[in-house]
Amino acid sequence: MSILAWIVLGLVSGFIASKIVNKTGEGTVIDIVLGVVGAVVGGFLFNLIGAAGVTGFNVWSAFVAVIGAIVVLAVKHAITGRGRLNA
Repeated sequence: MSILAWIVLGLVSGFIASKIVNKTGEGTVIDIVLGVVGAVVGGFLFNLIGAAGVTGFNVWSAFVAVIGAIVVLAVKHAITGRGRLNA
């Protein structure tokens, strides 16, 4: 995937994940970073269980990135102790 596709996928996935967990967005830049990191984490987790990770700019990759971003947010909240998870 191109850098632009990763940024768009990251923005959409990070925004969705932050809405699911926090009920609010984290901010554009944080949502992009969260989504890209979530895509990496989600891809790793899905590969561990034998499923395909991020395969390109498609719905499956967005789903994997959202799941990964939710995991990243859950870990962030567990470490910082900020708020409770609403998901």
